[in-house]
Amino acid sequence: MEPEAGRIDDRLSTTRSNCSIDKKRRRLKVMLAVLTLCFLFTAGFTAFEYLAGKQQALSQQNPTPIKPDINIEDGKKESTFPFHGKPDPEGALSLLLLGTDQRNTETARADTIMILRYHPEKQSLKLASIMRDTYVEIPGHGLNKINAAYALGGPELLRKTIAQNFDIPLEHYAKVDFSGFSHIADTIAPGGLEVTIEKNLKYQSEGGDTVIDLNEGVQQLDGEELLAYSRFRSDSEGDFGRVERQQKVLALLKEQLLSIESLWKMPRLLGSIQPYVDTDAGRGMYMEAAKDYFLHPPEKLETLRIPTTDNVWNERKPYPTGLVLNHDQNKTREDLKKFLYDQRE
Repeated sequence: MEPEAGRIDDRLSTTRSNCSIDKKRRRLKVMLAVLTLCFLFTAGFTAFEYLAGKQQALSQQNPTPIKPDINIEDGKKESTFPFHGKPDPEGALSLLLLGTDQRNTETARADTIMILRYHPEKQSLKLASIMRDTYVEIPGHGLNKINAAYALGGPELLRKTIAQNFDIPLEHYAKVDFSGFSHIADTIAPGGLEVTIEKNLKYQSEGGDTVIDLNEGVQQLDGEELLAYSRFRSDSEGDFGRVERQQKVLALLKEQLLSIESLWKMPRLLGSIQPYVDTDAGRGMYMEAAKDYFLHPPEKLETLRIPTTDNVWNERKPYPTGLVLNHDQNKTREDLKKFLYDQRE
């Protein structure tokens, strides 16, 4: 009897073991099914939001937008000069960020010139603004204001100018026309951004097409008002004050992007921004940068304005250059490299 009882016990043990394995397999299948559904939902949601944002942006654009038509001495256009970016020495994302303005058929101007450097592993996000009247050597064109490089040869000539004068390699560029900035800001912060306005900012152009009317104090600014705040320069501080306000607004937008509610808006945000941004980088690069940004969020946005206050003076040059911001180029190069690459003496 005992051998038979032993065989029964073995069969019962085997049955229990098989049942346990079957339960584990079922749980695994359920888990895989849930993960697959989550993946498909996330992928579908991301694609839908991206396309929805892009369609929304396109529907709000001018049906016949005016593209920059930058004539160069030999008659070529900006688009015929591809951007030959150089990789960052430490593998960071180095971006030439341009804010341009074009009215009617005028040649587009680079009113905002910035270098954005993001290093995910170091959780470092740095923004250096170059004053547009900074006096530099433009390759092939002699000495002039740095924003003349954009008018003469677009982002590529501006990249070459920065490399030659400051020894800073830039891998990509992104250009945003001021007409699209307000839409981008409203997409990031639909309810506006709280800004402490340091004083009353009042301005009206001769034709009346540009009006800035902002009062001192804490204000909730929408996209159009943020643009006006960023562009104001009709006071004693001029472009110096304007650069500080631009950096302040970008820092506020950066904080908004890091908020929890912005995570779900990211696909729509990227799709909404795309039609307003001219860049040499593909969509994949921006998606990768966005992923790194949220996985390695920088604590703060560090900023610098060059030339620095202790290394700049006004100087008038012969027509048509006019009034420029002159500086000790070696010191400017040193200041910029120390800031971007954390170099120490």
